[in-house]
Amino acid sequence: MWDTVAGVAPRPSTTPVLIRSRLIEAPHGFPTREGGVSGGPFASLNTSASVGDAPASVAQNLARLTAAFGRDPEQLVTAHQVHGTAVLEATAAGQGVLGEGDAVFTGARGLLVGVRTADCLPILIEDRKTGLVAAVHAGWRGVIGEIVLRALERLVEHGADVKELRVAIGPCIQACCFEVDGDLPERFSAAFGSGVVKAQPGRARVHLDLAWAVGRSLSRAGVPASHVDALPHCTHCDDRFFSHRRERGVTGRQLSLIQCGRDTSL
Repeated sequence: MWDTVAGVAPRPSTTPVLIRSRLIEAPHGFPTREGGVSGGPFASLNTSASVGDAPASVAQNLARLTAAFGRDPEQLVTAHQVHGTAVLEATAAGQGVLGEGDAVFTGARGLLVGVRTADCLPILIEDRKTGLVAAVHAGWRGVIGEIVLRALERLVEHGADVKELRVAIGPCIQACCFEVDGDLPERFSAAFGSGVVKAQPGRARVHLDLAWAVGRSLSRAGVPASHVDALPHCTHCDDRFFSHRRERGVTGRQLSLIQCGRDTSL
């Protein structure tokens, strides 16, 4: 956030900016890139230690982000994301980064689970009855592999009802900017129907709507459309977000989070 008052030099926000879904009651948030301490292409709330940023800056950014939930980094559990379809369970504080996987769920009250993105889809899921929550990372491989359904399956195994789940698809690269070529249009059309291909005025190349495809997967699994909130923010268009495609690979990562258990102070 920038101070635009006349005569005052612009200064970055020192507090993370969290975008929240209208559907999810559990403490959660999709952060912008604002409110951290990192510099250069990682400015400012980069949460990944594997992109070239200073480890001390990443640690401070994680502390700021988890503090927005009244927690500390010890209560945050993530995974080593590999664009696959594995879903991992977080069971206790201090687990840090689990093994290879692209979704993390938990039923342990107070734990935060999260996924890192910079154009891919961050998907947060809540079951209000059991308190189970999940965070899912889906690039195009995860979307066509339907990792979101693998996450639903794990939640159902632990007592969730698909028809009662609430799902929020956070800021990601939208159809306006996700140009593809090769056989991807045909593969996605075969998997989800022709509606996944979105023509863009004045654009010759094919565009895919990944969020639409995830919505299609959820609908086929039995999640009511009224329980799915697809946020409109495009990470490629909006420079408040890190974008791998816009920055040609040299950029930070947003860490979208959801906490098990309700906390009315948030």
